[in-house]
Amino acid sequence: MHVDRFLCKQANYSRKTVLQLLSQRQIKVDGQTILNRDCPVTQFSHIEVQGKTIQRHSARYYMLNKPEGILSATTDAVHTTALELLTHIDTADLHIAGRLDRATTGLLIITNDGQWSRKLTALKSTEEQQIPKVYLIETAYPISPITAQRFMEGIYFKTENFTTSPAELELISETTSRLTIYEGRYHQVKRMFAAVGNRVAKLHREKVGGIVLDSKLKSGEFRSLTPNEISWLSLES
Repeated sequence: MHVDRFLCKQANYSRKTVLQLLSQRQIKVDGQTILNRDCPVTQFSHIEVQGKTIQRHSARYYMLNKPEGILSATTDAVHTTALELLTHIDTADLHIAGRLDRATTGLLIITNDGQWSRKLTALKSTEEQQIPKVYLIETAYPISPITAQRFMEGIYFKTENFTTSPAELELISETTSRLTIYEGRYHQVKRMFAAVGNRVAKLHREKVGGIVLDSKLKSGEFRSLTPNEISWLSLES
């Protein structure tokens, strides 16, 4: 959106008044005086008119070590939600980027930057832009020797008429493995193991792209993402 449209729409200035203020050097965007009405602004631009702040809204990014039983939602009448664990901060404009079901633990990313989160969770991407998601898995039964090959070949989901991208399975023990997938289909990991005659008993997300769950975070704890963790996605896009 351009600054003139923003001020007319969000701050109720007339187009004529905006043009006058621009010519009088009375409008600043992110600390810079602007003269061009076509100056682009976003929801996170700091906009001032005649020294008065019209918008100051910072982008925020968090990682949460999600405990079992917590709902990946902003609000819920019955269950405790992930946002309720983000204590002492304003969560009104936050949303979850890549949900986990109630039983799944681990890395949950929460932000108010919709454009950034859409890139992170996009299902469709080129091979060069695929975003890996890494899970630590405990299965109910020993993992079959052919499971890794089946996952690498792709598992067909009849409901969606979809075959998963090649996934990498690392065997740690008879019933423990680490799986890297490149989509985020509904209950994808559980359905992949079900397709080979096994069942996921525990599921823990360790990594999404360049963002790795901080080993210092105890279950239920959170922290802000670092600048490098945030900018990683821009470098991949």
